[in-house]
Amino acid sequence: MHPPGPNEADWIVQVNESLNFEFLPSDGQQVPAHITDLNPDAYLPQVVSFGPYHHGKDHLLPMEEHKHRTLHRFLKRSGKCLESFLDSLREVAQALEESYDALDPMWKVGSSEDAASKFLKLMITDGCFLLEILRTTTEEKLDYAVNDPIFSSHGKLHIMPHIKRDMLMLENQLPMLVLHRLVAVESDGKKNPYSDNLVFSALTLYSNNTTVSKDIGKCLHVLDVYRKSLLLPEKKSEEKKSKEKPKLPKEGSKDGEEMIWSATKLHEHGIKFSKSDTSSLKDISFASGVLRLPMITVDDTTWYVFLNLILFEHFHVGAGNEVTSYIFLMDKIIDKEGDVALLEAQGIIQNAIGSDKAVAELFNSLCKEVTLEPESGLDPGHAAVRKYCKNSWFTWIAALCHTYFGSPWSVLSLVAAILLFAIAIIQTAYTMIYH
Repeated sequence: MHPPGPNEADWIVQVNESLNFEFLPSDGQQVPAHITDLNPDAYLPQVVSFGPYHHGKDHLLPMEEHKHRTLHRFLKRSGKCLESFLDSLREVAQALEESYDALDPMWKVGSSEDAASKFLKLMITDGCFLLEILRTTTEEKLDYAVNDPIFSSHGKLHIMPHIKRDMLMLENQLPMLVLHRLVAVESDGKKNPYSDNLVFSALTLYSNNTTVSKDIGKCLHVLDVYRKSLLLPEKKSEEKKSKEKPKLPKEGSKDGEEMIWSATKLHEHGIKFSKSDTSSLKDISFASGVLRLPMITVDDTTWYVFLNLILFEHFHVGAGNEVTSYIFLMDKIIDKEGDVALLEAQGIIQNAIGSDKAVAELFNSLCKEVTLEPESGLDPGHAAVRKYCKNSWFTWIAALCHTYFGSPWSVLSLVAAILLFAIAIIQTAYTMIYH
């Protein structure tokens, strides 16, 4: 056996050293070019950057001034010096860096002292700004001027909606560890209710479903918090619990042919639609010919947010695929504007963007270039609905209802026809008896 050459020996050392490390997925993710090319604006922040991926871009530079102003206000209110916060973040700098995938060397703390300083400066500046945004939801009044561009009533109305949207972009996330570290220093390491309420604040910023904050578990960033809030059920009253409907049956499709139809076609086959008891995207059930779906408000941000949630599930191993499964289901149910109108009539869709056609196109465009995992949990629902539709008795009854009871005039016409037929029979019988 020949001894290894110099290059081979170095490679052997590298491989052996790598055996001591476990490779884990990063919290932050850059969207691959083949996906961003499909929807160039879907993953880009509009007014503010958080983290390194979009920092310094020309259209986001105006917000940097507001970030630094917010940092000064935060430091002044805390009564702590900047060095205290930097020292705390420096302790976890490596972990923060590893939260980002494919990070440019200019941000890597191990590459140079200048890079480490730049990275920590970014973390504390963006972290303080994000903290102040979250605090607007839980504190009645922050010490900002009434004409503040961001934190005034005017700013909350005109600027904050764009910031909230940017906070849900996959490439625009800041690790929750940064926020926890800043709050810990601010409170001198003592137990701080606000540190425990970071998730609550994020939930409050985006929805009224704040009852799940204690059960939501550890979160990577704001997008992760938002995703989990969409999936966890709200607390139900005893009355609601007693009325809970059975979930989708466990039997599934074996050959992939059990594909669900559009809402209007399902309706023609006797299936009715109803709003679920909660807004959780997992609260979907089918029983006794009724498909229950959670209510969803569709507005100008829905398309952006769902695309980023789908990609987060796609790239982050172990995150799950519940949001993607829900979108695939809605894509199947919604084909044209008539399907949207049917779901709107049942309170399942709240249309805040205008035309039903626009809502249909939105759902139809979300699943392009995205593959649903085989074990998605949708197959049981498909099989149960399709099995119901194949029952000729249900289909015959539904056709009868649509044909003869689709409108009040149809009902009146049918009743009139029955009455005329009955009168004719009576008249015929009378004639036969007495003549």
